[in-house]
Amino acid sequence: MLTGRRGLTIAVLACGIAGAVSLLAASRGWGTVTTARPAPLPPLVTQRTGDSWVPALPALSVVAIAGAGALLALKGVLRKVIGALLTATGLGCAAAAVVGPAEGADPFWPVLAIVGGLVVAATGAVTVRAAGSWPSMGARYERPVQKPERKPEQENESSKSESRADLWDALDRGEDPTT
Repeated sequence: MLTGRRGLTIAVLACGIAGAVSLLAASRGWGTVTTARPAPLPPLVTQRTGDSWVPALPALSVVAIAGAGALLALKGVLRKVIGALLTATGLGCAAAAVVGPAEGADPFWPVLAIVGGLVVAATGAVTVRAAGSWPSMGARYERPVQKPERKPEQENESSKSESRADLWDALDRGEDPTT
């Protein structure tokens, strides 16, 4: 099982790369479509890409890539939710690539999209199981908690303007008034 920092790294890379591979496969030519036309016109041959046969494939691939980033940013239960979402997304990619192409399609790109989707789904399943053992981002990335300052009950406007003026004067002298 993929545990610890190494497991998280492998999961993020596998998910991101597999999503990118599926996106690449969706943008490539999967085959041609020949449309018969009345004589004397020749048949019309059109090159079709994967996203024209399966419009959902690029969107699912982008969700997989974004999910890889979310694995880094989230922790705990939210990371497991992302894992479940990645599993569904990967299975959706694979199913769309299986069902999508029609007759005359080159099998290489659809198979590559299927493999990418299955890797995303496997990454999601591993995430659901192992997310509890993965480290989260350090505290330096979290927003600091600030305690509200207590202000005197009655503060007149003149003291507010004087303190603001003092701050501006400090800035004019080149001092940092926040320290």
